[in-house]
Amino acid sequence: MASFLSTVRRVYLTIYNWMVFVGWFQVLYLALRTLYETDYTHVYHAVEKPLQLAQTAAVLEILHGLVGLVRSPVTATLPQIGSRLYVTWGILWSFPETRTHVLVSSLVISWSITEIIRYSFFGLKEALGFAPSWLLWLRYSTFFIFYPTGITSEVGLIYIALPYIKASDKYCIRMPNKWNYAFDYFYAAIVALGIYFPGGLHMYLYMIGQRKKALSKSGKKD
Repeated sequence: MASFLSTVRRVYLTIYNWMVFVGWFQVLYLALRTLYETDYTHVYHAVEKPLQLAQTAAVLEILHGLVGLVRSPVTATLPQIGSRLYVTWGILWSFPETRTHVLVSSLVISWSITEIIRYSFFGLKEALGFAPSWLLWLRYSTFFIFYPTGITSEVGLIYIALPYIKASDKYCIRMPNKWNYAFDYFYAAIVALGIYFPGGLHMYLYMIGQRKKALSKSGKKD
């Protein structure tokens, strides 16, 4: 029974990783093609649907951690997925004025390259039980470039959205109401910006630690 469940787990995670890989590959392809054929102002329109699908699919990774399908701690997975979902839906989808900015291009390219590498790495590990050393190195090294560019793009787009958030009054709950509760999306966005620096630094240091562990284990095997 344990062997059967292990096989089901591997098959499911293999399918999941490669399906999301395809989604991110499509995002990167469409972004680069659009930049080549037109300009950065059209990138969001080209990648919107696959971006939303691929990024939202990552919610399943939180569930994977909660039920023990993967070893990744939810405390590390949740902040990263949460921030990306916030930018995808709470900024880009909610405030169209942000979609033509050049930071959208740097955002989707940074995200998609990172995720193409990550999902192919885990897809191979689940399917074959191992991944080539060069892919392992890419998995735990490219964040040095793409994490700063990605998080800078996220912060920049939230900042750019602030005046539109304030003017629209979208997602705000005003008093009086039957819940006796008020919520201002503008100030929530400011709080989110404030969290990015300590949160981003923590995640960056965490990934450096993970890199040391992964590459040291690989060196011992070699």
